[in-house]
Amino acid sequence: MDFIKAEIERKKRQLENKELVTSEKKYFKRGELAAKEAEEYWKKHQRLLPGSSGGSDQSNDSEGNAGKSDLSPEKDKTFILPRKEVIRRLRERVEPITLFGETEYEAYQRLRKLEILEPDVNKGYKNDLKAAMDKVDSDYLQEILKSGGDDDKKSNDVKVMQVEITGDDFKKMREELETCNHEKAQGILLEYLQYILYLWGTDLNNRPEEEKRSTRGKLASATHSQTVSYLKPLFRKLKQRRMQTDILECLIEITKFLLERDYIRASDHYYEMAIGNAPWPVGVTMVGIHARTGREKISSRFVAHVLNDETQRKYIQALKRLMTYCQRFFPTDPSRMVDYEKSYHQ
Repeated sequence: MDFIKAEIERKKRQLENKELVTSEKKYFKRGELAAKEAEEYWKKHQRLLPGSSGGSDQSNDSEGNAGKSDLSPEKDKTFILPRKEVIRRLRERVEPITLFGETEYEAYQRLRKLEILEPDVNKGYKNDLKAAMDKVDSDYLQEILKSGGDDDKKSNDVKVMQVEITGDDFKKMREELETCNHEKAQGILLEYLQYILYLWGTDLNNRPEEEKRSTRGKLASATHSQTVSYLKPLFRKLKQRRMQTDILECLIEITKFLLERDYIRASDHYYEMAIGNAPWPVGVTMVGIHARTGREKISSRFVAHVLNDETQRKYIQALKRLMTYCQRFFPTDPSRMVDYEKSYHQ
């Protein structure tokens, strides 16, 4: 009973302190208590009362702290991000865009806290082809703006690097690949692949302007831009003469058959490099002290390199595109071509 009486006395003192109950007023409304609690809350957090322009107390406080810009959110309006940007960043982090009873300023402060505590956010896999297409569109618009609205003919062209190889050079390269060492072979591979990329870019730039602007034309330009970005790691390794031996041997064989215009055998070596043909045993590979049958046949040469990492997968995929365009630029007998009807008549 003493505990209950003490609690009742404490509640009475709280009401008297809030001036809800006096000697003349013995009763109060529940809404008055809620309004008093809300007023204390906003004073504690240095916020203006909702629906008011600021009382005398708040105005005095703001005058006394005029040098402090962090007391009121109204003074930080110029530094707040737009609401759409706040929503976008919160959704990227899989966070609710608005909590219960939260203002736009409080949502912005919550976003800032998240970005400070967790600066890195996992955005998932990126669509490289869409990014390349968006870049083509943005470059085209930038060229139009720079030219003052005039239709610049080169605005839809792709960037190409000038590489010239003649028919005699092809024969010489084929003979050198048979006898040269790996270091010199990497230089030959680099020159040949860059030449095919140059032919592809030149063919795209020679299209009519209407075709370049079409959706199909933009897709072709985006594919070329994507292939160039995918091949940069491969070209860097070949230029620095530090290509892996197992992949380099496959590239040499593929280039030999491309120079001979035997595209079927070149495709076979490509799939051997990309997918592999290792006789992997089913189940566990080692039981006790005895090795499973076929264990010794597993070699790094026959492993699927496309599964090693994302960078290898990209330039191996880009290499297949170069092989496809190579047989379009240098056609031969249909019996030695891959997908003759599709590639030759495209």
